[in-house]
Amino acid sequence: MLAGLANLTALSNSWTVLHHLLGGAILFGAFFIATDPVTSPLTSQGKWIYGLGIGAIIMLLRVYSGYPEGVMFAVLLMNALTPLINRWRIPRPFGGV
Repeated sequence: MLAGLANLTALSNSWTVLHHLLGGAILFGAFFIATDPVTSPLTSQGKWIYGLGIGAIIMLLRVYSGYPEGVMFAVLLMNALTPLINRWRIPRPFGGV
């Protein structure tokens, strides 16, 4: 969605939505790096926050910096924020209320 907005507002110079989605390490990062169960949040709400944060940081790096490939940097930043996300969204114990 952010790639589409960047394309419509001409923030992204010559990149289309398909360039953003299929270019670089985005698919590798989405399927293998970001889904690591050890470093991702525990709750489903936390996983949504984690994924949206990774996507937003990737688009910020691609549009506003000279660094076109920000997937690994975005994943590392959100991995650092995972304990904070887990603190905000406390997981319910199995069988608990």
